[in-house]
Amino acid sequence: MLLGRNKKNPIKIADKKVVDWVYSTCGYCSTGCSMEVGKNAQGEVVASRGVGGADVNRGKLCVKGIFEHELFDSAGRGDKPLMRDHIRRPYQETGWDTALDHMAREIRRIQGKWGRDAFAIISTGQLLTEEFYTLGKLTRGLIGTNNYDGNTTLCMASAVSGYKRSFGSDGPPGCYEDFEHTDCLIAWGSNLPEQHPIIYWRLKEAQEKRNFPLIVVDPRVTMLAQNADIHLAITPGTDVVLQNALLHVILEEGLEDREYLAQNTTGLEQLEQEVAKYDPVSAAKICGIDEDTIRNVARIYAKADAAMSIWTMGINQSTHGSDGVVGINNLNLVTGNIGKPGGTSLSITGQCNAMGTREWSSCSGLPGYRVLENPQDREDIGKFWNVDPEFFPKSRGLTETDIFPAIELGEIKGLWLVATNPMTSMPNTPRIRKTLEKLEFLVVQDSYVDVETTEYAHLYLPAATWAEKEGVFTNTERRVNMVRKVTENHGHSKSDLDIFNAIAKRFEQSEGMHFPEKPADVFAEMAELSKGRLLDISGMTHDLIEEKRGIQWPYTEEQVKTGEQPPPGGKRLYTEPQTFRHSEGRAKLIPLPFIDNNEVPDETYPFWLNTGRLVEHFHTRTKTGKVGNNNKYSPIPFMEMNPDAAHALGITHQSYVRCVSRRGDAIVMAMLTQRVPKNMVFIPFHFHDCVNRLTLGLLDPHSRQPAFKQSAVNIEVIEDQVAAARMSKERRTF
Repeated sequence: MLLGRNKKNPIKIADKKVVDWVYSTCGYCSTGCSMEVGKNAQGEVVASRGVGGADVNRGKLCVKGIFEHELFDSAGRGDKPLMRDHIRRPYQETGWDTALDHMAREIRRIQGKWGRDAFAIISTGQLLTEEFYTLGKLTRGLIGTNNYDGNTTLCMASAVSGYKRSFGSDGPPGCYEDFEHTDCLIAWGSNLPEQHPIIYWRLKEAQEKRNFPLIVVDPRVTMLAQNADIHLAITPGTDVVLQNALLHVILEEGLEDREYLAQNTTGLEQLEQEVAKYDPVSAAKICGIDEDTIRNVARIYAKADAAMSIWTMGINQSTHGSDGVVGINNLNLVTGNIGKPGGTSLSITGQCNAMGTREWSSCSGLPGYRVLENPQDREDIGKFWNVDPEFFPKSRGLTETDIFPAIELGEIKGLWLVATNPMTSMPNTPRIRKTLEKLEFLVVQDSYVDVETTEYAHLYLPAATWAEKEGVFTNTERRVNMVRKVTENHGHSKSDLDIFNAIAKRFEQSEGMHFPEKPADVFAEMAELSKGRLLDISGMTHDLIEEKRGIQWPYTEEQVKTGEQPPPGGKRLYTEPQTFRHSEGRAKLIPLPFIDNNEVPDETYPFWLNTGRLVEHFHTRTKTGKVGNNNKYSPIPFMEMNPDAAHALGITHQSYVRCVSRRGDAIVMAMLTQRVPKNMVFIPFHFHDCVNRLTLGLLDPHSRQPAFKQSAVNIEVIEDQVAAARMSKERRTF
């Protein structure tokens, strides 16, 4: 009787009757999980599963990847091109030739009247790399505007800037395998369990085996902080102060790696002079971490045989995000923790192919980490593309965050948005709305017609999504992985590659250029251009990438000729002395004065506003908001608030409140929790017309990335809860 009562029913998984599994790579975050998409006998896409033999995820998927196959038939997909001559008038369906002819004419009209740079292009981190490369060729070689960027400026620009300043090149130097070798890990503003669950699993598995200390720097008690050995609840925006204080202790106590510093770095004397100002007693008053803890953490990190730092948006999205990245690099260089197993400075990228756009889109320069400022780079690409090098600009143009102010000033008249939704993703939403209304011509190219920005467009182009196309992604650890075509395009939508090639044909200069139509041929062109570069992919092909379940760059043609196989685990950069990309092969130690230009709480706006991700959603919910098994966990905007602060204002759990900043207001549901301190609230950034109505538009001077995480707000009680719920719903409805 007792045995019968304790007997558990086995878990049963519904048989989807899959007859064919197609290899792919997840199209959400930058982890780069290998997966397979299942089709039944009728050719219907019915399932997703992880690939057990892939090093990245080893068979696992998070809640987004498990249901990713539902994207193909999700609501709101675009079917046909739409046109109108004014944003106050209804759209009319049209054919592709008519739409693209009109687009090319408008680009030429605007550039002919106002100059080449009066038409701007903003891309994304979610296209396939072959598509990024082709868009870059189209933009740099034919359209010719210098105002061209990607929405990765909102998430990873500070990491790119910091890597370039410290090491001389972009490109994360470490890999996921470093978790298995490290003796100490500091996570700066990174909540892996919700942002990158599979990377967190890799970290947690390694920690359970080796029991290394995990130190989390975050003002909020995140899921990662709850699992930390030490949680440093830092004052928002003061990471540079803490980093300098840690370096102060390390140098004061002689814990630095002098041999490594002498071989690999410049600028130690200047760094020593700056960090001498940041003794732990003084630093504690600014960053909120007590002096004894600062000394303890510095000793733990410096004395570890191998130590690594990881970070995400908590560092990047700041008025000094680039300095924060440089500060992390300084810490790792001073302790000799770059280029060895378990010792690295690893940025955890946000979008599935943010690395692809950094490497090949030409947003910040030219393909393959080439720069516009280098005459030889312009000459080489001009010759390869059959474009006059003088046609290229000689320096980078405006970033995404500077393009919108340029529209306000009347300097930019036309804009092409590719798979990005600034009406939800950009800070200060009311300002962005007014800015878009000033454009003479706005093109939105997206898989979903109901993205909020389409409301302000003159032309909508329906694009295929994720595995309706074929090509590669590059993940956080520089692993290039394959996306195979699983199913046909939705309706009359076209792949982004086909759209870019069709636009190219509408410019006369394209007759002398070559735009391959097949993704594999585009990749071969990229591989040729990569030879001898830091990101050399000349030894890779689509088939080999799938066979190996992803290959980290560099992997060269010479390695293939000698029979050298891609390593099954991790590959690192800067493993030999003096291989950094600055002159003499040395990294730069850069002194970082702290400039306190944050918006801080005051009597009128007494709460810090913190923003971030949820595990079930991705960015502006364009995708996950349509998948029931993702959206059901967080269907409405909410705000985490400390119960004591809520009690003082008369706010009850799950009541609607009005959150107000100097930019605007948002109605959210208050969720009372001890995860945030009394002077802070947290709102996920995924919801339209919500948190970015409040956020500050100040930019980092190096990366031009916005400070999403340092704003001040006030919280107001709402008496009429029914009306508040209705208003919240209306604001979310396109």
